Amino acid sequence: MLIRFLIVALAILNIGVALWWMTPRAAPAMAPEALEAGVATLELVPVEAVETSAAAVPESPPATAATPVAVQADALADAGKPAAATAPAAAQPVAATPPRPQRCSSFGPFESREQAQAAATTLGADLVRSQPREVPPRAATGYRVLIPPAASREEAQATVKRIVDAGINDYFIIAQGDDANAVALGQYRNREGAERRLAALAAAGFTARIVGNGAEAADSWWLDAAYADTASAEDLLKRSGAAQRQSLECARLR
Repeated sequence: MLIRFLIVALAILNIGVALWWMTPRAAPAMAPEALEAGVATLELVPVEAVETSAAAVPESPPATAATPVAVQADALADAGKPAAATAPAAAQPVAATPPRPQRCSSFGPFESREQAQAAATTLGADLVRSQPREVPPRAATGYRVLIPPAASREEAQATVKRIVDAGINDYFIIAQGDDANAVALGQYRNREGAERRLAALAAAGFTARIVGNGAEAADSWWLDAAYADTASAEDLLKRSGAAQRQSLECARLR
């Protein structure tokens, strides 16, 4: 009888414990912890709010083998930067045009600087550069005093007889050439000596003249010019109005 009672009591106890566990119970209230001043608190966000925030963030493209994650991060960082200005293409160097071959000549003589400059203006674009040049007068290498040629040899001899009677010596009758039958009365290195001889003859009543030996020329002007080798030097000479053309080194023409 006692054993039966214990069995019944034990069964009732087990049923009571099972009913206690099956009965829903509220979670025990936890006492709030003391917070330190200046420390932020952690707040729990509902699951629905977390899902909504996650939906608002754009998805990044999945990383592939050809595009590492680090590269994608750099690309995203660069996306916010302003686009750099495209650098202008470097200018291609222009090949220098080789200078045209040139020739140089002097055209002249001209009586004045103005005539030489007028010749340069006439030649115009055919000249690369030009410059007028003055040539100083050139003195003769010596001087002779002559009585003009007589009509015949006999007349020349008669003139010589009168010269001797006047006490003048150093004479000579020219036999040929442009001055044939003229009487030469001395040759001098400078013009002053020839002029003294001329004055003595004039005082004795003879008409004579001074002739220079070599080419004696007054001052003149020349046009030094450089021109392309395609131009004709003879054509430039004709158009310039000059009587002569002389070769010129281009290095001498500035």
